[in-house]
Amino acid sequence: MNKRVLALIAVSIATIIYGITFTVAKEVMPLYVKPYAFILLRVSGATLVFWILGMFTPQQKIEKSDYQKIAIASFFGIMLNMLTFFKGLSLTTPISAAVMMITAPIMVLLFSSILIKKAIGRQRILGVFIGLIGTLVLITFGSSSEASGTNNNWGNFLVFVNAASYGLYLVLAKQLLVKYHPVVFVKWLYLFGFIFVIPFGSAEFMEIVWRKIPTNIYWNIGFIILLTSCVTYLFNLYGLAKLKPTTVSVFIYLQPVIATIYALLVGSDSLNFVKVSATLLIFLGVYLVTKQVEK
Repeated sequence: MNKRVLALIAVSIATIIYGITFTVAKEVMPLYVKPYAFILLRVSGATLVFWILGMFTPQQKIEKSDYQKIAIASFFGIMLNMLTFFKGLSLTTPISAAVMMITAPIMVLLFSSILIKKAIGRQRILGVFIGLIGTLVLITFGSSSEASGTNNNWGNFLVFVNAASYGLYLVLAKQLLVKYHPVVFVKWLYLFGFIFVIPFGSAEFMEIVWRKIPTNIYWNIGFIILLTSCVTYLFNLYGLAKLKPTTVSVFIYLQPVIATIYALLVGSDSLNFVKVSATLLIFLGVYLVTKQVEK
């Protein structure tokens, strides 16, 4: 099996985990653990895992000039990405959040054109425009009865910020993965991320009442720390080292499908006309943006 196929399998597994994460995390927040406290738990746990794992992988010295680049990648890929995602997910529904995430390939294209001077053709410009219309539809009209009492529109907007942040992270990380082993890169990525999220999550972390958390919620927390934080980042980084950033981001197509199926199976969300319409617009936009990305 060649490395490209392995990379595609790794990214596919990561995408499946992400799709399930929308509902798993929603069951924890905000009833048992508030969003920012959950992020602190997630990042601290993953940082510990990656630094232990780093003891058994090839050692590489980070160039001084690259620490700043890793810190910037961590700001967008860990802090802003995770804080806006979990806060947004706590306010909106799993399906709406998953749909919003598929705008990431559009954002990757925009950031690639800015940072690495990648040309944007007319077809891709049209795709960006259509995709953003779908995003605005979901943000503005995506509220549903099952989420009454929550600020659904604000939650959808925060998940969109998350998708944009993740798109920028993919472009920044690709440049660093040319030089460093994925584990070496990600352990520093998470260490910087841990430092960044402490001021946001420490107060909410102190509010957690551990004795009132049911056993199944502890399993959910473990799922997020080990699978969503560790396995997905490693698998995506491996895929990113072998594939183009846009190709990796395209796998986000599967997230709303997996998230929708899982959310409907466990009864945590439902479909409505706005969600379906916005999804179709975003999918069309992403298709135009990523068509014939790789030849």
